[in-house]
Amino acid sequence: MADCLFCAIASGEIPATRVRESGRTVAFRDINPQAPVHVLVIPREHYADLAALTAAGDGLLAEVAEQAALIADDEGVADTGYRLVFNTGPEGGQTVQHVHVHVLGGRPMSWPPG
Repeated sequence: MADCLFCAIASGEIPATRVRESGRTVAFRDINPQAPVHVLVIPREHYADLAALTAAGDGLLAEVAEQAALIADDEGVADTGYRLVFNTGPEGGQTVQHVHVHVLGGRPMSWPPG
């Protein structure tokens, strides 16, 4: 998608601090971190939201989740705990219309978030 920020990051047009890549995913540090560990995992291919990614049915959702778990391990939060967040739609807090999961950790996570 030509005007998608995350598509531009995935293609390398816009720089980001990448922490992990696979053939179908890219993970990079959030520019406005909400926790000591705050990494976004995105598919390289454009899917607007979680529903679109789920509908694809090609195992990519599982790969995104696997990458998130590997990042938690890489970042040293797998044993102490971490949070995965998919924001979907405007009322769900999604500000970039390219599905992404936030990997958050390095501090106690409160509920409700905030």
